[in-house]
Amino acid sequence: MRTQVAIVGAGPAGLMLSHLLHRSGIDSVVVERRSREYVEQRVRAGVLEQGTVDLLRELGVSEGLDREGLVHRGIELLFDGTAHRIPMSDLTGGRAITIYGQQHVVRDLTEARLAAGGQIYFEADDVAVSGVDTAAPRVTFTVDGRREELLCDIVAGCDGFHGVCRDVLPGSGRHLLEREYPFGWLGILAAVPPSADELIYGHHERGFALASLRSPTISRLYLQVDPHEDLANWSDRRIWDELATRLAHDRWTLAEGPILEKSITPMRSFVCEPMRHGRLFLAGDAAHIVPPTGAKGLNLAVHDVYVLAEAVADWYRTGSDTPFDTYSARCLRRVWRVQHFSWWMTSMLHRFPGHDAFEQRLQRSQLEYVVGSPAAATTLAENYVGLPWS
Repeated sequence: MRTQVAIVGAGPAGLMLSHLLHRSGIDSVVVERRSREYVEQRVRAGVLEQGTVDLLRELGVSEGLDREGLVHRGIELLFDGTAHRIPMSDLTGGRAITIYGQQHVVRDLTEARLAAGGQIYFEADDVAVSGVDTAAPRVTFTVDGRREELLCDIVAGCDGFHGVCRDVLPGSGRHLLEREYPFGWLGILAAVPPSADELIYGHHERGFALASLRSPTISRLYLQVDPHEDLANWSDRRIWDELATRLAHDRWTLAEGPILEKSITPMRSFVCEPMRHGRLFLAGDAAHIVPPTGAKGLNLAVHDVYVLAEAVADWYRTGSDTPFDTYSARCLRRVWRVQHFSWWMTSMLHRFPGHDAFEQRLQRSQLEYVVGSPAAATTLAENYVGLPWS
């Protein structure tokens, strides 16, 4: 087989890239190791920045988003039993976030891509990438029991943190930077309407808690726990009691319901520099991971492929390698801004093992400053809704 761009991974990054390339008249083929059912049902991020929403609308794949997405113009910071609203839209000239699950984004992009004649190979085993140091890279994989070879000009590695593409970068030229946090998130998906109109970020002496949602009938809630905690120790009753304790404040009651899913996710930050080697370009979780406190993972991946699609189109139009040479630096500038914001939110809201009274007072001072200073609140708001794509 032959295509212009081979895309490894059919998550939001890979599918969005395929749409963006199609808009520029550039062919692509997407190769995904999971089944279509799996990628369209796995629950991941659900907070979309303004820029991500605008791009989905621009591409004409926002019907589901416009019908089901929930626009939020503020968030609540809760500490010392009092909730403080950060009016994000008021502070950012009307920009907002939209709650719309990643699985729905993937479903919408997949349906639109296939309807436009795009090629997506699901359940592709033994994916391998080679020849990225040449003008003729290739992706090989097995599908339906047959071995396929996909010849291309460019390979986009959108296959996530555990994918094969990042390992293709030579070790001598690859710089991995990471930080593991001494806690994780116990997350639940519950069949109950959300207890608040906007997200609540709770700082409590027992640990962080977050009240979020995925739809008017489905709540998404999180508790800070030890990253090595045994999920079996957390009964449904214990989870609801702990959420009620950490999120307690005046004029608010936590609504409970059947828990559909629960899991514990470690917290980490990770960056691979550079994000390009030869004709291979990394995007999304293949290149970077951010702690979920800032709600940035999906949005950062979308920005990566927006930059990549622009670079690929410029390369085909001009024949100059300059757009490729600047891809990594352009992406990493935003990656590190997002890493800092996610670290800042994480550090401000979580209880760290070993923190003494001095460090706890520093956290409280930071929280009081954010909710009491329009300038500090604006810094949080403009990062949370997403800085402009420049």
